[in-house]
Amino acid sequence: MYRRWILSALAILLSVVLTACTTATTQQPQAKVANITETTNPNSQQLPKGSAKRVVALSSLSADIISQLDKTKIVGITGSRLFNNDPRFKDIPRVSEGQSPPNLEKIVALKPDLVIGAEGFSNIPIQKLQQLGIPTFLTKVNNWESLEELTKTLAKSIDANPQPLLNRYKKFLPDKPTQTSALVLVSRQPILAPNKNSWAGDLLAKFQVKNLAAELQGKSPISGYVTLSAEKVLEANPEVIILVNSPQGNSEAALLDSLKKEAFWQKLQATEKNRVYVFDYYGLVNPGSIDAIEKACQQLKQAFS
Repeated sequence: MYRRWILSALAILLSVVLTACTTATTQQPQAKVANITETTNPNSQQLPKGSAKRVVALSSLSADIISQLDKTKIVGITGSRLFNNDPRFKDIPRVSEGQSPPNLEKIVALKPDLVIGAEGFSNIPIQKLQQLGIPTFLTKVNNWESLEELTKTLAKSIDANPQPLLNRYKKFLPDKPTQTSALVLVSRQPILAPNKNSWAGDLLAKFQVKNLAAELQGKSPISGYVTLSAEKVLEANPEVIILVNSPQGNSEAALLDSLKKEAFWQKLQATEKNRVYVFDYYGLVNPGSIDAIEKACQQLKQAFS
């Protein structure tokens, strides 16, 4: 089960968006330093002139940022469990749900003057919207700096002030660093861990956590992630282990139970000292939303305090 969601949800999402993976709600790009990548169409190489007043966001993170900057500018969003109970989006039309592609007719009917997509997931609908003359651009977020740049870019697109959000981001980060060693495990078959070229890896670096997979490279189909053998995990022997539940928010019990069956599991100092923590997929693996990022940062502070 976890192998299925990690290879489908992360492969699309982390190869881009964060990279952006599952549906339009994901956002996690490739292992590039580039912050925001716009589409190759000449008309999308720069933000539309003037202030956009009707924005459709095909990623949950972009939708959240736009709403935080100016809630009157967001007219359409992608479906996401992150927004199911959020009153801000109660009456905002959903242009996609689950893993279905965005509904172009719904988007066009909203008469947007800007559509924001996530590279690696939204490329095809974005290209079709460009052909209709609708201003668009694609985003990539795989590190903290790209989050800040995305916020500045979106603020510019709607003529809003990004500084309050940027100030809020700074409060998420720790006051004091930690040198504790750790591994983040997102699946068991195969055992996948983020290296430094991922959102999760960069977030660990911001906390100065000693990510034991940071410098590892491999042939994993998921950009920014490496496949580890049981022997490699035992050799690394982290002080802290972080497990990640599925994008659907399912219980982590299945992953934890499967790992407990591994011969190496009880030999790790993290398990011996009961320093195994469970994080949500959104926030740590895929930024997802500002609140999700804040929650992940709070958990990191608690885990490494």
